[in-house]
Amino acid sequence: MVKKTVLKVDLSGEKGRKKLLKAISGVQGVDKIEVDAAKGTISVTGDADPYDIIVRTRKVGKFVELVSVGPPPAPPKEPQKKPEEKKAEPKKDDKKTDPNPQLHYPLVYMDRYNEPNVGCSIM
Repeated sequence: MVKKTVLKVDLSGEKGRKKLLKAISGVQGVDKIEVDAAKGTISVTGDADPYDIIVRTRKVGKFVELVSVGPPPAPPKEPQKKPEEKKAEPKKDDKKTDPNPQLHYPLVYMDRYNEPNVGCSIM
C-alpha cells in the first residue's frame, strides 16, 4: 500500500542533506522524496515502512520527528479540453540558429565507478 510519510528533520548543511537523501533513497519501496528546506520537512512516498525510514535517518545522525503517515494526495483532475481546430499556417524555415548552442548539451554525472578510465596511469 502506497503511503506518504512526512518527517521533520534538521536540514542544515548541504553535505548532511546529501547523506540523508542517499540513506532514505536506499530504503526498499521508496518511490519519491520531496524536500522542503524552508519548513525542514521531508516527504517520502512509496511502499516503504515508516519505521525503516526513521531508522535510516537516525543512522545518518539526524534527529527525526514523525509528522504524519497517510495516503498520498490524489493527483489533481484536469478538465477535459476540447480539441481546437488547427489553422493553416504558412511554413517557416525549419533551420533556426541558436544564439547559445552550449546550453543544449545534456549534463552527464560521472562518479569514480562510471568513468571510462578508472585506473591511474602515470605513463
